[in-house]
Amino acid sequence: MTRSVTPIRYKEFMNYFVGIDFGTSGVRAIAINMDGEIVAISRTEYDIRDYETWQAALYEVIASLPKEIRQTTKKIVIDGTSATVLICDLEGKAIAPPMIYSDACSQEVLEHMKKIVPPQHSVCSATSSLAKLVLFLENEGLQPLFSSLYLLHQADWLGYLLHGKLGLSDYHNALKLGYDPMLLNYPNWLKDWALRNPAVILPEVFAPSKTVGIIQEEIASKLNLSLDCEIGAGTTDSNAAFLASIGTMKPEIGTAVTSLGSTMVLKVLSDRPINDARYGIYSHRFEHRELGCLWLVGGASNVGGAVLRQFFTDQQLQELSDRIDPNISSSLDYYPLPKKGDRFPINDPNLAPRLKPRPDDPVEFLHGLLESMARIEAQGYKLLQELGSSPIQQIYTAGGGAKNQIWAKIRDRYLQIPMQQAIQTEAAYGAALLAKISL
Repeated sequence: MTRSVTPIRYKEFMNYFVGIDFGTSGVRAIAINMDGEIVAISRTEYDIRDYETWQAALYEVIASLPKEIRQTTKKIVIDGTSATVLICDLEGKAIAPPMIYSDACSQEVLEHMKKIVPPQHSVCSATSSLAKLVLFLENEGLQPLFSSLYLLHQADWLGYLLHGKLGLSDYHNALKLGYDPMLLNYPNWLKDWALRNPAVILPEVFAPSKTVGIIQEEIASKLNLSLDCEIGAGTTDSNAAFLASIGTMKPEIGTAVTSLGSTMVLKVLSDRPINDARYGIYSHRFEHRELGCLWLVGGASNVGGAVLRQFFTDQQLQELSDRIDPNISSSLDYYPLPKKGDRFPINDPNLAPRLKPRPDDPVEFLHGLLESMARIEAQGYKLLQELGSSPIQQIYTAGGGAKNQIWAKIRDRYLQIPMQQAIQTEAAYGAALLAKISL
């Protein structure tokens, strides 16, 4: 793993708040002060399919922050990739490899899900947390070996490493397990299913950032953290990115954020929830102490930076992008997926990538990819509006793709909605804001 540390500034005797973002390929920790200013940043790499690297990366990005900040850190909140899960035993040890956000279950599992879940429920997806749990339970070679087991989302397990309490989650991550964020409880159909599967221990669910424990003494000593450092319930990476984009400002209903990372995630702050499994649309509860209960309505597409990196290095992306005229339309019509299957705005685990014809000119090819992604983004926002989300007023952009100005101009041509500069493009900043204050 490589490490990058950027200490900025700190003041003695001040409390600090740390947000840690576990994205698709990298981990970032950001420490902020009481004013929401960034005082230090650390980064490292990890392998999302190797949970042992999760632990190593977690400890590394914390230990890489300046000692003076660690010793006065008041609270830590972690975000993780949505629907990336670990099945663990009663001691928190993984009993199977991680199933990550894009891993799709078979049609047989989906047919079994129809017997459990109400029609058109948002967890009726090949990539939902519940589908992955059902898949594990149907693996007769593993499940009977364990009398009890936990399903832990990525942020759940990482939080457990710090506070030592198993079976805790947050209502952002637990949404794709079937938790009802409107009732703030598990629905009866899921409780009934759990009773028929007594080995499964459904996690206790808290509001994101709610303090769920204090740092374990052994871990505090290992990482030089304050013994009274609080650990908050987590959130998902795209929800943290939404918070990072709007920063400390009071959000406006109709504010949208596109997270352009390895995948593309769209979210609109709405006064009403929209859930439609046909299109992979779901709604996260968004509590604000002034605005009350609002909803982050959106969906996640497998279209994104992972496709671009199949063909180009970061340097090539920059050099080739600079040679694109964003005011001229590309005639190429792609659906650029890294592998078969998408979740939104087309929810089809068998959807095939469309990457042909491929021109000889790499500039023309990249132009077609960027323009096709912009077209899919616009299609996604149009669908959210048609299904009743609050009218979109402005769009912020988070993630690594936010840095590509040519792509931004292409997107602006398709979206035709005012685009705003994100306060921060790093999801870790949003997690740090959650640590500082419950919205």
